[in-house]
Amino acid sequence: MKIRESGMPDESYWDSFFNPTCMVTKLDCTGPCGDVVEFGCGYGTFTIPTAQLTTGRVIALDIEPEMVAETLRKAEEAGLSNVVGVVRDFVADGCGLPDRQVGRAMLFNILHFENPLRLLREVYRVLAPGGEAAMIHWRSDVPTPRGPSLPIRPTAEQCRTWGEQVGFEFVRYEPLCCCSWHWGLVMRRPE
Repeated sequence: MKIRESGMPDESYWDSFFNPTCMVTKLDCTGPCGDVVEFGCGYGTFTIPTAQLTTGRVIALDIEPEMVAETLRKAEEAGLSNVVGVVRDFVADGCGLPDRQVGRAMLFNILHFENPLRLLREVYRVLAPGGEAAMIHWRSDVPTPRGPSLPIRPTAEQCRTWGEQVGFEFVRYEPLCCCSWHWGLVMRRPE
């Protein structure tokens, strides 16, 4: 099931919105954090810098085969052997990973669909105790050049509430000075 209003623009336009290395670093998706799963890898905008800056695998999930293929092409071009691309409808079918196995999860610009708790439960399921979920989304309090319609954009506070409903602990809000159109949030699965 595709998430509403999630069509991807031209890649060069998309890339102009982010400083991906800054964002994944600020949200703790780097270093010795174990495997990282990215829900909705798109063009690999965040996958590649994460793979360059972490010691584990980066499992890049997307419903679109061409997005996964592009992400894997970029990983190969960058000489990265730690990117695993998976074409999967993770909203309908889950991510297919074992329980309590990954150290980090990335949910970037994806929590605007009809049932975010369903995806957050899946993220909680696959995170190891102490594992963290990093979230970003388009801000709803300022005009942005892209993103879903304002009424369906979740706020950081809404995402925190949803995360706490499924068992996550709040870690912090992250002001993303490297991207003024987004907010950031980190939540942890309790030990």
